[in-house]
Amino acid sequence: MASEQMAEGQEGTVSLPPARPLDAIDQDILRMLQADGRASIRSVAERVHVSRANAYARINRLVEDGVIRGFGARVDHERAGHGTSAYITLKIVQNTWRTVREQLRRLPGASHIALVGGDFDVLLLVHAPDNRALRELVLTRLQAIPEVQSTRTLLVFEEEDLEPQG
Repeated sequence: MASEQMAEGQEGTVSLPPARPLDAIDQDILRMLQADGRASIRSVAERVHVSRANAYARINRLVEDGVIRGFGARVDHERAGHGTSAYITLKIVQNTWRTVREQLRRLPGASHIALVGGDFDVLLLVHAPDNRALRELVLTRLQAIPEVQSTRTLLVFEEEDLEPQG
């Protein structure tokens, strides 16, 4: 799987500029936007003590460089009707990561997918309305993916998104 993962950047994906170190101002901007993705350019500029034009240029560069991958809302899944969460570990057929990843992306409630090393290959975080929906997802949808050899479900009793360090 390692060769497939390494080659992934070479096949049809958008090529990003090489990573460059972030200065203290860039890091402050990132912390601000993580805490409030709707912060105005003006408020960002004032908080980091740069001009609005400079703040705007820095944010654009962070987006273009792929450091900022998007802006979104942090969702309370329970209040949004998805009160059951689980981490699911998957063992998959070697060299099928890309295929499996594409199928997992289409699963209802999938919110995080990671290729990992260790006793299993993939770690999947899902949010479902209830245990019945989670059961259907695992036993029907995941087990139907031919490249998935086995799964283990870890039910989440309580979760908390960590706030960015400010």
